Amino acid sequence: MREALIVGISGVIGRALAQQLRQQGWNVTGLSRGRGAIPPGCASLTADLTDAQAVQQTLGDIKPDAVFFSVWARQATEKENIRVNGAMVENVINALGDRLQGAHVALVTGLKHYLGPFEAYGKGAVPVTPFREEQGRQPVENFYYAQEDALFAGAEKYGYRWSVHRPHTIVGFALGNAMNMGQTLAVYATLCREKGWPFIFPGSPEQWNGVSDVTDAGLLAEQLCWAAESPNAANQDFNAVNGDVFRWKWLWPRLAAYFGIEAAPYPETMMPLEGRMQEAAAAWREIAGRYQLAEADINRLASWWHTDADLGRPMEAFTDMSKSRKAGFTGYRATLDAFTGLFDTLRQERIIP
Repeated sequence: MREALIVGISGVIGRALAQQLRQQGWNVTGLSRGRGAIPPGCASLTADLTDAQAVQQTLGDIKPDAVFFSVWARQATEKENIRVNGAMVENVINALGDRLQGAHVALVTGLKHYLGPFEAYGKGAVPVTPFREEQGRQPVENFYYAQEDALFAGAEKYGYRWSVHRPHTIVGFALGNAMNMGQTLAVYATLCREKGWPFIFPGSPEQWNGVSDVTDAGLLAEQLCWAAESPNAANQDFNAVNGDVFRWKWLWPRLAAYFGIEAAPYPETMMPLEGRMQEAAAAWREIAGRYQLAEADINRLASWWHTDADLGRPMEAFTDMSKSRKAGFTGYRATLDAFTGLFDTLRQERIIP
């Protein structure tokens, strides 16, 4: 039976990937910092991923057929992001060493490959949309590039094949995850309904009016599984989005309708969530108690700052999927269905009422 190692298994991507791999008959082991629940049916390993010796001891003699990296830890500066997040990839690869010969190693990054990191949005010459893999790197420091360089160096040293996957904003289910806009918007819409707050789009005019796309976590999981076995995916980078495009001014009222509320008109000035949610934690505790929800701590459900960063970009952002299509990956999701499917799951799991 094929053996998979997912680094970052408790996150929104790792959970969806573990489920997909299990459905395809893989044995799945997760390596994480131990901060979230491991999906059912998976073995669990815990280590400080920044500690090379601890990672080596934890991995022991495990010999995976495929390794999937979907992990990062937010730091105060991009320089620290590079040091910490690059080391996590490098430490795992070096701990496995020659056991990776002939295996496949996949790295999930994202569209900040084209846009630049949070502190440098728009400071480089942002490529023309839709973003294409051939456009390469921006001339700014970026921890994604450090992770890629660790991946490439390991392939040269240990003889594995690799793939890099660049999703847009992820829509999927996970608790305590920092990059989870779909869940954040579900919490925001629930607060608006229960407290009578206006459901205001918190982002930029460019995002409201421009073309955008997102990535369903299940779609990304399908692409990762495909890349682990397809010869066409060896040593290639791929964008990973649903395959449709939309404008937020079209999608926003449809998200509102799911929750039985009206979408507020676009405001005269940007109104980010982080600056408007000071009362949200207390309000959520009251809502969770009233409806007997599974999680009363809003900080494990919503990520205001990250959603603000995604929706506040001062430029249009969407991607081209031609490279994947030509290589043989034809997965697709309708974005409205991705959001409503997540909302249905959140209701089933008693995360939202």
